[in-house]
Amino acid sequence: MNFEYLETANQKIQNKPLLINMVSRRVKQLNQGMRPMVKPDHPHQENLDIALKEVAEGLLNAEIIHNTPELDEAAAAEKLLSL
Repeated sequence: MNFEYLETANQKIQNKPLLINMVSRRVKQLNQGMRPMVKPDHPHQENLDIALKEVAEGLLNAEIIHNTPELDEAAAAEKLLSL
């Protein structure tokens, strides 16, 4: 693991559980054949390091959406309309 990428990624995403989930999901995507958004440092670079580099360079980020009463009411209204 490239600790420089890890440290930079941790500065970008300070919520460690969120960072772990983001990187884990991205590694799964890379393992399934998705193309990296960054150029690998060398031909045999691990997907973990590629995902960390994507976060460190700001190409991969997450958005946390908190449930609010307005969203809950809208979702309930949508369910009623679909019945």
